[in-house]
Amino acid sequence: MKKLFLLFAFLVTPIAAFAQGVVSAADPRAAAAGTEMLREGGSATDAAIATMLALNVVEPQSAGIGGGAFILQYDVKTGKIRTVDGREAAPMAATDHWFYGPDGQPLSHRDAVPGGRSVGVPGTLRAMALAHQRGGKLPWARLFQPAIRLAREGFDVSPRLNNSLRSYAPHVDAGVRAIYYGADGKPAAVGTHVTNPEQAALLERVATLGPDSFYVGPQAEKLVATVNNAARNPSKMTTGDLASYEAKDRPVLCGKYRGYKICSMGPSSSGGVTVLMILAQLERFDMAKLGKDNPVAWHLFAESSRLAYADRDLYVGDPDYVQVPLAGLLDRKYLAGRSALIHADSTMATVEAGLPAGAPKRVKSQSQEVHGTTSLSVVDQAGNVTQVTFTIESPFGSGLSMDGTMLNNELTDFDIVPEKDGWLAANRVEGGKRPRSSMAPTIVYGPDGKVRLAIGAAGGSTIIAQVAKGIVGVIDWKLSAQDAIGLGLLYAPGPVATAEKGTQLDAMIPALEALGEKVQSAPLGLKANAVERVKGRWTGGADPRSEGVVMDQQGKMTVIRRVGAQPNRPSE
Repeated sequence: MKKLFLLFAFLVTPIAAFAQGVVSAADPRAAAAGTEMLREGGSATDAAIATMLALNVVEPQSAGIGGGAFILQYDVKTGKIRTVDGREAAPMAATDHWFYGPDGQPLSHRDAVPGGRSVGVPGTLRAMALAHQRGGKLPWARLFQPAIRLAREGFDVSPRLNNSLRSYAPHVDAGVRAIYYGADGKPAAVGTHVTNPEQAALLERVATLGPDSFYVGPQAEKLVATVNNAARNPSKMTTGDLASYEAKDRPVLCGKYRGYKICSMGPSSSGGVTVLMILAQLERFDMAKLGKDNPVAWHLFAESSRLAYADRDLYVGDPDYVQVPLAGLLDRKYLAGRSALIHADSTMATVEAGLPAGAPKRVKSQSQEVHGTTSLSVVDQAGNVTQVTFTIESPFGSGLSMDGTMLNNELTDFDIVPEKDGWLAANRVEGGKRPRSSMAPTIVYGPDGKVRLAIGAAGGSTIIAQVAKGIVGVIDWKLSAQDAIGLGLLYAPGPVATAEKGTQLDAMIPALEALGEKVQSAPLGLKANAVERVKGRWTGGADPRSEGVVMDQQGKMTVIRRVGAQPNRPSE
């Protein structure tokens, strides 16, 4: 208990520049798992996988092997990035009316989340395996040992986990209650030491037998039985859906911003393309001269966000199932035309999607993304970088668990209603299809051609704005990654912007309104992580709103807390 409070003490200390490998993650115990791999000569990929597995244990509300992942791997020898799409997939039995009730009417998002039908075929383990195959150095089984140790020997409940347990108590099944709740039904208090022996045994099986043991055989049969026999919204998943799942090597998506090369994840994620559009539309404005404390800079950021989100909502889906006009969306002439709609002294009366080259006729997406997910950034001693964002969607996913591990509700990221006025949504449900995501793991090359920054975030559709804000903060405002992450966010996916409550934006609201902005003040539940190269040395940043840390190869850690920070909406 004493150890826990020391670990999460409210401190503000400068971020040290580390000459060795660095891990930034949302929990210190997970970061420690990654640095343990680095000390043993493991690669950035090895450290990232070990960190992911540990987060599965200590941050069960956010992500894990019952969900999906997007991974970027930078190879310092070739200077190139490869990506892994480990997004969950719909069972082949799914139709575009997957989330319709017996009365023939679409379920509300809230009613669609609990139970089996929202569970997509998990992709995280397949993504890990593909990443390890091409970037790992240590044995597969070694990467699991810190997570197995945490699950078997136990860990202390953190304030963030306790907050999620209190907030989402009605959502979770008996398996979760047995681990994290007392006989009186109350969630484990902060500092309570909990163990998860069933999860330890599951991780040990996968470590020993390999990832196939999760996708075929008894484990696959158990997962299928869990979702198909769910009391609410039973699924129609088959063992064949699991056996046939593959993580995919997608083309990396890159663009330019002020001489920097920005590379991110392409579809089935919408995160990368939307970040690139926001930045390209801002490039004609002197964001550096305006500065981070100028309301006009944030107004421009909001307007560019609105345009990019509008295009994203209309056109982006799983490219294996729908035509996504990526070349048209990222065409510099098209983006210049979109940027011309933005004015420094006024706000657009209406925002509509544009018509990029190759764009099919679509209906605007109405999907709802819940603030969930976790992100991590790793660089190894050689300078290889791995950037990961992974998730189970909502806090505690579908509410269903298997062997102490939460199962996702990722399929509620699809559009529940597939068409309107005869036009189909790009993100409608289809058998085998991957739902659109906002996850945006991103790697930034400096003008010297070397990696300058790797950044990712959690928090539903705010992820896109968080990553774009972080890049603007580092490139235009010359902030450290830590300070860029810590800046408040003006989040504007539509007409009304949300100014993050308790940040520098509160004081700007009158000035923003004078520019025509419609602004509400509210918590946003943000959570970002980054590593960056500064003067030839690697350092990092972790979100002051989270329990995140930056830890070097030797286990030296900086706990990052904003003094007087108010509790934020959970971003798990």
